[in-house]
Amino acid sequence: MKKINFKVNGQDTTLEVETGETLLEVLRSRLKLTGTKLGCGVGECGACTVLVDGKAVDSCIYLAAWADGKEIKTVEGQGHGNKPNDIQQAYLDEAAVQCGYCTPGFLMSTEALLEENPNPTEAEIRLGLSGNLCRCTGYTNIVRAVQKAAAGRNGSAE
Repeated sequence: MKKINFKVNGQDTTLEVETGETLLEVLRSRLKLTGTKLGCGVGECGACTVLVDGKAVDSCIYLAAWADGKEIKTVEGQGHGNKPNDIQQAYLDEAAVQCGYCTPGFLMSTEALLEENPNPTEAEIRLGLSGNLCRCTGYTNIVRAVQKAAAGRNGSAE
């Protein structure tokens, strides 16, 4: 067991974690932040994407002990209550959500992408989201949602 201190969605958190416990397990089982999903379990699908110090990571392969001293943001940290943030609203507006299982990971990857590159091209969006898989869509609406969120942030809403 190791005692770790970190922030989750702005809240200071202290926990004792097992050596092999993943951040995904801690978020879902211990902190009850179930927006982050278990998909493949090997870091390939992106359903478990969260931000660690602003960078998108696959929480299914990120050990909880590594979160010590870090700032973690999950999809629960986007928007407030029933009021979606700009990225979530763009996904809704562009019908970029179907079954919804992969959506939290896409939302977090989009946030990381737009923080790093506020005005991405379509190719940069596709590359930035390449760690996220969706079985329901052809990605067109997802790309449009990211473009819409970027345009809104840049003051050039489409």
